[in-house]
Amino acid sequence: MRNDDAGKVILVTGASSGIGALSVRALALAGHTVYAGIRQTATRNATAVADLTRYCTDRRVDVHAVELDVTCQDSADAAVDRILAERGRLDVVVHNAGHMVLGAAEAFTAEQFAELYDVNVLGTQRVNRAALPKLREQGSGLLVWIGSSSTRGGCPPFLAPYFAAKAAMDALAVSYAAEVLPFGIDTAIVVPGAFTTGTSHFEAVVRLAAMAHGTRPLRTHIDPSRDGSEVVSAVADRVRVDFFRRIGLDSLLTAGSSL
Repeated sequence: MRNDDAGKVILVTGASSGIGALSVRALALAGHTVYAGIRQTATRNATAVADLTRYCTDRRVDVHAVELDVTCQDSADAAVDRILAERGRLDVVVHNAGHMVLGAAEAFTAEQFAELYDVNVLGTQRVNRAALPKLREQGSGLLVWIGSSSTRGGCPPFLAPYFAAKAAMDALAVSYAAEVLPFGIDTAIVVPGAFTTGTSHFEAVVRLAAMAHGTRPLRTHIDPSRDGSEVVSAVADRVRVDFFRRIGLDSLLTAGSSL
């Protein structure tokens, strides 16, 4: 049974700060029940949890911090299990957890590259393995992936590990889009560019959560720097759609698959 109405149960990973924290608050104000996935809730991020609790009390919204370290499968499983125990369902997963590093590519060891991939790429896989069995059982759901215009845009130097990880995550998201659609599960990739001010990132997440199944665009670009990612992605996504049609996989496409 699909649930395209307001009042969804939503998990946002990497929600202690930045886009994740803002998305949690915006989604809660829109009337959703939101679980903010935060690691080390009792220690390192205790202040973020306290701020979230105050926000919930002051605004009278339905927000909850949940312990979630995306580098640990047991933690991902426990977070999803708690949500299901308390709410009985999970409608939206926002893959936001990520880490950025700065420096010459050669300066990073292979192990440091792997650590970044563990958070930015493998973290999404762990959360999906925890959440997707329930979404498939429901016959509905939405995976929102917070990507980066660096995947196909004019990416500057000295961010190679982060950009490479974001490209890998984007490829994973596109593959998942076709695999989960038959189970009533949508995929939406939010593609931020260089951004220092404004609210478009988390407003986009709210809009996507509110849209009806099958109508959501595959990509939502938010790029005031205009680095060209939207142009290149439009071509790449259209090629994918044309290929699927040629080989008879039309059923794995939605109206927004090439948008």
